[in-house]
Amino acid sequence: MHIKVKTTQFDNRRKVIAGIILVSALLLLGRLFILQIADPSYKMSAQSNYLRHITDYPTRGLIYDRNGELLVYNEAHYDLMVIPGQVWEIDTLEFCNLLGIDIDTFESRLLQARRHSRFRASVFERQISKTTFAAFQEKLFRFQGFYVQPRTLRKYSYPIATHTFGYVGEAGPNIISNDPYYRPGDFIGISGLESAYEEILRGQKGIRIRMVDVLNRDIGPFQDGRYDTLAIAGQNLYTTLDHILQTYGEQLMKNKRGSIVAIEPSTGEILALVSSPSFDPGLLVGRQRTRNYRSLQNDPLKPLFNRALQAQYPPGSVFKIVNTLIALQDGIVTPSTSFSCSGIYHTRGISIRCRSHPSPVNAITGIQYSCNTYSSIIFQNTINQSGFNSIQEAFTHWRRHVMSFGIGRPFESDLSHELSGLVVSSDYYDRIYGPSGWRSQTILSLGIGQGELGVTPLQLANMTAAIANRGYYHTPHIVRAIGSPDNQNSDVQGFNHIDIDKEHFETMVKAMHLVVEEGTGNFSRIPGIAMGGKTGTVQNPHGENHSVFVAFAPVDNPQIAISVVVENAGYGSVWAAPIASLMIEKYLTGEVKRSWFEQRVLEASFLTPNP
Repeated sequence: MHIKVKTTQFDNRRKVIAGIILVSALLLLGRLFILQIADPSYKMSAQSNYLRHITDYPTRGLIYDRNGELLVYNEAHYDLMVIPGQVWEIDTLEFCNLLGIDIDTFESRLLQARRHSRFRASVFERQISKTTFAAFQEKLFRFQGFYVQPRTLRKYSYPIATHTFGYVGEAGPNIISNDPYYRPGDFIGISGLESAYEEILRGQKGIRIRMVDVLNRDIGPFQDGRYDTLAIAGQNLYTTLDHILQTYGEQLMKNKRGSIVAIEPSTGEILALVSSPSFDPGLLVGRQRTRNYRSLQNDPLKPLFNRALQAQYPPGSVFKIVNTLIALQDGIVTPSTSFSCSGIYHTRGISIRCRSHPSPVNAITGIQYSCNTYSSIIFQNTINQSGFNSIQEAFTHWRRHVMSFGIGRPFESDLSHELSGLVVSSDYYDRIYGPSGWRSQTILSLGIGQGELGVTPLQLANMTAAIANRGYYHTPHIVRAIGSPDNQNSDVQGFNHIDIDKEHFETMVKAMHLVVEEGTGNFSRIPGIAMGGKTGTVQNPHGENHSVFVAFAPVDNPQIAISVVVENAGYGSVWAAPIASLMIEKYLTGEVKRSWFEQRVLEASFLTPNP
């Protein structure tokens, strides 16, 4: 009996000890589960002490002009990265002196990095130059927790085509949250070609996992690079721009507010896209980008505004070509139908003045001398023609013809932030005057390109290309090929037919040739080159009128179609026409022989405060 009691006591003690061991084991296992699975921060902390994940940013694609001239390339810069959990007892003063920052900036940035993550790398100092990097690299081993990550920034062969190229900036929170490719500190195309072709230009990021020792020195790849991925470089863009013509256009527009758009009619390729005032694209690269952008944004001359694609003006007298073509197509007039012009056109209390010129005028001389009377009559007769049940139907018919020229809608090719222009519908007038409250006289200003019309300079150039082609146009675009010069960019190429007979376009081509030879644009004739053009003076209620001119050349084999707008410069024949003439001469011959003519334009300035 005594032995049995002792055995029972021993068994109980053994069970208690076993229970304690079991509970302790369960606690340890639970803790291991928390540390390794539920809460990976300890694992991350440990790995961060010997592993460094380095993002390999791909080389951004290069940008060339139509002749293979390199326009946009890359230059190496460096981001200084920090893992806050590894920063111990560094010489802060020496560190700050090397980077050119103060102690307060150092502490503020380190605190911000800690808030982001103690164990993940974040950018401490962006875009260190090669010179600063060279001095810093020699002493980098002294600053545990810091390492350098290579990056590239855009560089420009010429300070031109700023609005066309656009710029690259840091991806914002909205982009990062909506696109898993981007991480804080990544860069993305913000505007222009950089934005339109972002996915093509950016390439694909790679990753390298490196081992480091306690002194922050790289000791080789982790597991022989088994988990590394290669960066894939972005593809190159081969644009349609002629960099010589673009440069010349920007020189001609210096000290002027306006635009030049030049198109190759046979392809729709944009040869030059000038918006003035402009700025050096290098200003929006590097550490000073934010400050420079703010300065440009506050500039009263609005250099950030792309006038070639976003400015919308009444077309003025250049629109008389479109109205005449519509009237010819509808049988309102024939090429020989003539009207007398006394210098003023009266209709039901409305008077429209006209410049002095020979009378009577027809479809050809009406354009040659830019007759307001002729244009007003044929527009009024177009809206009043029989065969329609209402003025709304007649107006809609006219509007459809106008929009077939690419006016009143965006081309939606590869041109970023392009505006649509304005061709109002009949509903607009119904709302203002009531369905029965308006007549052709109410909207008569449309006959001379004023009133409720808005066109962009790109649309004016495209309209001119359609006339040069005698009734069709290719969608305007700015990238010819992607990846290699032979890989044609078919996504932006489209053919558009205008529903007006070719014979009527031939009539307008003849009229536009006479504009330059013996009409309102004869001051800008080019010796040895047959050019067709049309002058325009756009009314500006807030100041001096805008000078407008459209042209193409040679007449029988058009190689360039162009629009020029010079704001607040007066008559189209005085300033816009000479600029177009010089651009055409430069493109077709490679040189300008009329030095006095060129000098007159280069010295002109119209940069008065914007009304």
